[in-house]
Amino acid sequence: MQLRDGISGRGASVVAFWFTVILAVIADQATKVAVRHLMPLGSPSRTLIPGVLDLYRVENTGAAFSIGKGAPWLFVACAVVAFVVACTMVWRYDLPKSLVLSLGCVAGGGVGNMIDRLATGSVTDFLATSFIDFPVFNVADIFVTCGVVVSMVLYLRWEATEGIGDAPDAGGHDHA
Repeated sequence: MQLRDGISGRGASVVAFWFTVILAVIADQATKVAVRHLMPLGSPSRTLIPGVLDLYRVENTGAAFSIGKGAPWLFVACAVVAFVVACTMVWRYDLPKSLVLSLGCVAGGGVGNMIDRLATGSVTDFLATSFIDFPVFNVADIFVTCGVVVSMVLYLRWEATEGIGDAPDAGGHDHA
């Protein structure tokens, strides 16, 4: 992949990764700002897609299913670790572009929720399924969940064909 300015290979991957991270954060934060502005906490739910999806604002101090309430620092630490791992993989290895983009989704979603935790101590969730009993979630959660699933599949496929063992080490030498 080559960009107009001549960036190719890993450079293009780094740009694509950061572009995806930034888009995910913007999408997440923009929807949360809109929901916080339009739906007071505890207001009745609003139908978004009849029988499928409702808008219902909650502030979650934990993670999925409200696990870990009162420990936002733990989730901030997990988000930082996931972000560093994703950045390192994109920087160090010549990954398929699809894997780079899915890692960008994971990192961007993690940063989106981390912004909430650092700013307010909780995460704004607002998407509620009406066809099943499921925890309320947000756009960042969608990026993280879909990104993790897709990344795992793509990583396993990549690792089986090319893998980390084929990447040059820090000194630029190929592994034997």
